[in-house]
Amino acid sequence: MKPLVSIIMGSTSDMPVMEKAMKWLDGMQIPFEVNALSAHRTPDAVEKFAAGAQARGIKVIIAGAGMAAALPGVIAASTTLPVVGVPIKGGILDGIDAMLSIIQMPPGIPVATVGVNAAQNAAILAAEMIALGDAEVAQKVAAYKSSLGEKIEKANKDLAEIKYNYKTN
Repeated sequence: MKPLVSIIMGSTSDMPVMEKAMKWLDGMQIPFEVNALSAHRTPDAVEKFAAGAQARGIKVIIAGAGMAAALPGVIAASTTLPVVGVPIKGGILDGIDAMLSIIQMPPGIPVATVGVNAAQNAAILAAEMIALGDAEVAQKVAAYKSSLGEKIEKANKDLAEIKYNYKTN
């Protein structure tokens, strides 16, 4: 089984955030790989990884980074694959610095960016991109999205059962 998604983080300290993407992809049975690479400490390895990702069958790269958050942009500069950046909370601005760094890419080097610590949304976005050319993944994403509405419907039924003297619904 070859991975379709590559999840990259600057160091294993990012694991608590990035594992949300891993768990979601695993639950959807979408093959993925995970690596730690640093734009500042291992720049040659980052470029080599990014340049070879497509040839290895990767369809989307999810890159998590905090503070200066260079990793998603460095990866995007070295591949034509879509890159989804996950700003990781930390540093003096609690992840806003990372978010601004990731979204402010120069023309020609786009990085899709999700909210601070929103690795699960990055996984969902990656699956939606893959679904454009993969009917099986499209079906899984559609079922997941449908289940979101079912959860709210159930919540409303549960809320309707709660009784108060002045509650009207």
